[in-house]
Amino acid sequence: MITITLSAADAATHFVENPFTPPWLQNQLGVTLFFLLLLGFVFYLGFREAITVAVGIVLAYLLLNAVVVAATLPYALTLPKWEAWWTGIRETYLTPQSLALAVVLAFPKLALGLSGFETGVAVMPLIKGCPDDPPEKPRCRIRNTRKLLLTAASIMGVLLLSSAWVTTVLIPPEAFKEGGPASGRALAYLAHRYLGEGFGTLYDLCTILILWFGGGSAMAGLLNIVPRYLPRYGMAPEWAKATRVLTIFFTLVAIGVTLLFKANVNAQAAAYATGVLVVMTSAAWAAYLLAKPRHKPYSGVILALFLYTLFANTLERPDGVKIASFFISVTLLVSLVSRTLRAYELRVDRVVLDELAQSFLQGLRTQETPLRLIAHHRRLGTFAEYVEKETRIRDLLRFPLQDPFLFVEVGVLDPSEFSRELRVRGVELGHYRILRTEGTSVPNALAALLLYIRDETGTIPRIYFEWPEISPMQAAVDFLLFGEGDVPTLTREVLRRAEPHPGQRPLVYVGGP
Repeated sequence: MITITLSAADAATHFVENPFTPPWLQNQLGVTLFFLLLLGFVFYLGFREAITVAVGIVLAYLLLNAVVVAATLPYALTLPKWEAWWTGIRETYLTPQSLALAVVLAFPKLALGLSGFETGVAVMPLIKGCPDDPPEKPRCRIRNTRKLLLTAASIMGVLLLSSAWVTTVLIPPEAFKEGGPASGRALAYLAHRYLGEGFGTLYDLCTILILWFGGGSAMAGLLNIVPRYLPRYGMAPEWAKATRVLTIFFTLVAIGVTLLFKANVNAQAAAYATGVLVVMTSAAWAAYLLAKPRHKPYSGVILALFLYTLFANTLERPDGVKIASFFISVTLLVSLVSRTLRAYELRVDRVVLDELAQSFLQGLRTQETPLRLIAHHRRLGTFAEYVEKETRIRDLLRFPLQDPFLFVEVGVLDPSEFSRELRVRGVELGHYRILRTEGTSVPNALAALLLYIRDETGTIPRIYFEWPEISPMQAAVDFLLFGEGDVPTLTREVLRRAEPHPGQRPLVYVGGP
């Protein structure tokens, strides 16, 4: 989000400070808000349309930068310029060690120059793979991702080094000072000076466009990641899967952040640099863990470099950590509230029964007795365990001896997932028939299965429980974190919310000492 707001604010700064901008348009906050609304409108029109605009702007910007660097490089490579630069280096740094130390100490200040690579992580799921790619290891997509990152690194490396050289050699130091003609716009300064005012103005316009749409990569990442993961874990409502609605939401959030920071570039730069470095340090750590033994030393050096950069940047600009921590805290709080409020949804995409499970239901359907199920938490799964369970339920709930029933068992594989497909399989153990499945939460899965049985058989099913031996507080925590808890009460509550008509609702019976 900071990428979006910072890019728009930076573009507004270039626009407002341009000498051709009329006075009535020299409003930093107003221009920034306009750029954010325009970005949101482009993405609202469609994802493909937004990418088309981005490709055109990026190609034009890269071409203009290449022209500026190519036009000024011959001047920078002349002998007097070279000698003046080298003389300055030798007078400032007396030994190679002092020069190396200065480079290391200055590296954290270049954190913003690393921006761009982190958005490559966000768009990786959009990279095309091969039809025969296995989901657990899509080699073709990995190969294409490497091509993307290598291309980006090559372009940025060449342009950064060459532009740094020409701006350092050709622009006098006083021009870089605050308020100077090259402050924050070094290449634009060279474009105006060496290629004329017309080309310089064109470069300024393209710079404004690229900065405005610089948040486009972040918006694309958000629109790809949020619908893919957050609703899946219950950390966002289902409407978060709708791209256009999500675009409006993120645009409003960006406007709120801009108003909070008053569209100030420097105020947002610290949080942005911290975010970039945290992402890249995390990637360096992952690369180190996955590296082969012979590559460990190289990965370790890169990891140490990013750890040092993150630490130094945090010490110098602690506001970045504070702002980033605020965003993380708000995100976690909203996600927790969302998951809590949605806890009583069915959380099942659909129910699928295998042939044996279907035959069990069909057998009960032909009986004249009510369709009864006994909820069972399997431990060892022995025959004696099921005999004991049947005996307790019949004694506690006056279960007629002649009435047939099915055991139903739900296991929780991954409670972090919010919803999944419920695949029910039939199991026979002696004369007992068992419906066994796995879900994200036991009460929600049982409720979904009961409603499915009602719809398929046309009969209101009845399910029988024993009271759990846990406190209400522990039951609530177990339900939210592990998908279990006070299963009888919670199953009934999920059914009550899913089926508002009591006469059509499956019946829940509970007993215990």
